[in-house]
Amino acid sequence: MTHPWPDSPEAAIALQQQLRTQVRIQPLDRPAETIAGCDISFNKFEETVYAGIVVLRLDTLETIAEATAITTTSFPYVPGLLSFREIPALLEAWSKLTVLPDVVVFDGHGIAHPRRLGIASHAGLLLDRPTLGCGKSVLVGRYEEPAPERGSWSPMLHRGEIIGAALRTKNKVNPVYVSPGHLIDLETSVDLMLRCDGGYRIPETTRRAHNLVNAVRRAALHP
Repeated sequence: MTHPWPDSPEAAIALQQQLRTQVRIQPLDRPAETIAGCDISFNKFEETVYAGIVVLRLDTLETIAEATAITTTSFPYVPGLLSFREIPALLEAWSKLTVLPDVVVFDGHGIAHPRRLGIASHAGLLLDRPTLGCGKSVLVGRYEEPAPERGSWSPMLHRGEIIGAALRTKNKVNPVYVSPGHLIDLETSVDLMLRCDGGYRIPETTRRAHNLVNAVRRAALHP
C-alpha cells in the first residue's frame, strides 16, 4: 500500500488512527526462512537520516544481503511519530535489497504504541510483509518482571490489551520489548527473537543493522 505523506504532527496522528484499522495480528502464513533487521541513525534535530537493512538466514544467522540509504527529512522529531521521519529512508534501502526477507524486525515497536501503530506496524502495511518491533525501552504498557532466565517473558498490557512481551534474551539482563507489527502474532515474534541469538541482549537482526548504519554514518561524516 501507499499513502500521502503528512506534513504536520496533527496530520500524522490522524493518519495513524486511520491506518491502525488495517493492521492484522495473525500467525505467519508460512514458516520464515529469512529475517531482516532495520535500523536508523540520525541526530535528533538534524534532517539527515541514515538507514540500513541486513537480511539473515534464520537457521544459521548468516548475513545474506544488506542495503543502505542516506536521505533527508523535513518531518519534525515527535515521540510516537518517529516512523514518519524514519520510514522513507528505510523504504529506499529496501528498494536496493537483492533478497527480500520473509519477516522484518524494527528497532522500535509494533502495536505497543499509544495508537497501535509503531514503526513496525506502519512499515508492515507499506511493505505488505510480516513485521515486528523489538525495542530497548517501553513506549507504552505495563508488565510484571519476567523470570531471570533467558526465554522468560511476561505480557505487556495497555488499556486492557496485550500489546507485547517483556522478553529476557539473556540470563539476568534487562528484557527487550517485543510486539507484533503486521501479519504476525506475539508468540511467533517472541520465538523469532529468541532464534536470532548471537549471545547479546539485542537480537542479531538489530545488532548487525545497527553496526551497518553506524559504519555508513561514519563514512559519510569522515570521508
